[in-house]
Amino acid sequence: GLTLWPQDFLYLALLLIIAGLSLFFFTALAGRLWCGYACPQTVWTETFLWLERLIEGDRLQQQKRDRAPWSAGKLGVKAAKHGVWIAYAAFTGFTFVAYFTPAKTLAQELLAFSLGPWETFWMIFYGVATYGNAGWLREQVCIYMCPYARFQSAMLDDDTLIVSYDKRRGEPRGARRPGADHKSRGLGDCVNCSMCVQVCPTGIDIRDGLQYQCIGCSACVDVCNGVMDKMRYPRGLIRYTTRRAMQGGKTRVLRPRIVVYACILLAVMTLFVHSLLHRVPLGLDVLRDRNQLFRETQGLIENVYTLKLINMQDTEREYELRAAGIEGLRLIVDEPRIAVAAGTVYDLPVRLRAAEENLAARSTEIVFTLRDKRRDEIRVDETAKFIGPLTGSSTGSGP
Repeated sequence: GLTLWPQDFLYLALLLIIAGLSLFFFTALAGRLWCGYACPQTVWTETFLWLERLIEGDRLQQQKRDRAPWSAGKLGVKAAKHGVWIAYAAFTGFTFVAYFTPAKTLAQELLAFSLGPWETFWMIFYGVATYGNAGWLREQVCIYMCPYARFQSAMLDDDTLIVSYDKRRGEPRGARRPGADHKSRGLGDCVNCSMCVQVCPTGIDIRDGLQYQCIGCSACVDVCNGVMDKMRYPRGLIRYTTRRAMQGGKTRVLRPRIVVYACILLAVMTLFVHSLLHRVPLGLDVLRDRNQLFRETQGLIENVYTLKLINMQDTEREYELRAAGIEGLRLIVDEPRIAVAAGTVYDLPVRLRAAEENLAARSTEIVFTLRDKRRDEIRVDETAKFIGPLTGSSTGSGP
């Protein structure tokens, strides 16, 4: 239920910093968790692949159909697949736009063909982007377009959890029958079926070692465990582990970079929560009248201002306004009651008057204080300048 305004940009900046630090922390701790399990590109691609298998069948059936000549049946299956893809991509575009236009309102406008130009543009944009990225580009986005693949290696060390192939156990690889004594033939547990390569979304061979294209999705782990079950070998030929553990050492969870990342992340998150809990849902901007620096009224020097009162709460509020900074300063507000509707910006013209003898300089700093009449803790101070004549000169209207 919290509404944030453009004036609350600090919270967006802190959220982005927290997201970046979290990426560093979790990558150093457990590899590419974001890429394998949380990245929209990965999740949407998996969804599109699931839809493809649902309509076209498994990998072998798809390859067989692709090699076959075009026919009415092949055309119908392909059209059905792309139709479902486009429908899902359009729904994705709808949900993204619904972050800014309420979903019910957006659905009504869509059914009535009364969408605004920007809503139409962004719905089509996100739909086309989803269809192209998840349906066609797929792993090319991860390999060539995403910058994270290039610098993630700088965050990894020997104790980072990664997908690894156990060479000591698997090599030398070779085909054999289930139940055969492969040890007597000098073979390792790897049967060289290449299933791990076939299921890899980026097309790499994990047996060649860690590569920047690996997104840590564990598809190779699952398929290899299935092969090990059929061969009646222990699972874990390909598994989540660390390079230190693969070399026979003991993995260290607490290490300098993890501690540093965790401390910085905790500090920023604490700052974010503290700032949010003590957020004042009230804003005040002060604009001086630049048409006239000052004027003389009833023997006093007068400055004119326009105050912008921003009520960030969800109910109408009544406020009290004060001004200080000059002895004998008088605040003149033409409106007897300062009330601002919920979630609105209210322009309030005010005048300040002060005796010339109380002005120590041509420009004097003053402070406007705006306070909620019902809640004393909701208050905001804003400084401004009070302009007067040159010290020692006779009073008169400003230039």
